[in-house]
Amino acid sequence: MRGEELRVAGTEAVGPYTLLRLEAGSIDPGVPGQFFMLHPPGHVLPRPMSLCLTRAGELCFLIDPIGPGTRTLCELGTGERLHVLGPLGNGFDLTVPRPLVVGGGIGVAPFPYVAQVLGNVPAILGFRTAHHAEAAALVPGAEVVIEPTYVTSLLPEDPVDVLACGPEPMLEAVRQLVPQAQLAWEAPMACGFGACYGCVVEIEGRLQRLCIAGPVLSRAA
Repeated sequence: MRGEELRVAGTEAVGPYTLLRLEAGSIDPGVPGQFFMLHPPGHVLPRPMSLCLTRAGELCFLIDPIGPGTRTLCELGTGERLHVLGPLGNGFDLTVPRPLVVGGGIGVAPFPYVAQVLGNVPAILGFRTAHHAEAAALVPGAEVVIEPTYVTSLLPEDPVDVLACGPEPMLEAVRQLVPQAQLAWEAPMACGFGACYGCVVEIEGRLQRLCIAGPVLSRAA
């Protein structure tokens, strides 16, 4: 874990989302599924974001501009700076023999990095609209469904080693079908390293700090 002021290298529109590109400095990209705390200038609290891609000397984050903080991140201009802390938490176990990526909406965010590390990984991605589905281009070869079709309808009978990220109802549905799936959960976070207890969630009847126990959890965890 390292904190550093990073320079914005640029932004790119990906459907309704924004790919925020930062010069990496001395920050390590970590393991796919881990997260970073990005501090929007002018705001009190940082925002947790999964790393989406690594490029030469860059860390890239896919952001959905749904609130004041995320909109500020998406509106940053080239050359502006922001504080970044990470990598944090536990990522996906990529040593599994037969990985299958399952993502919903902005939950696609960590999977381009997974594809970078693993190469040609099978993927099922679901989105609300065709505009949102433009983000699927970041995961080469992914099967794509658009509501009212759900990603669970494409899960094979033996879905093996599922790596999933998306809205909570999708994760719950995947967990019912694949109890051993690795699920990347989301919760509001203020610190990212367990000090504030702001991200406590109940998983399998246990209260856990998601930034410490997760964000990637499985039933075996």
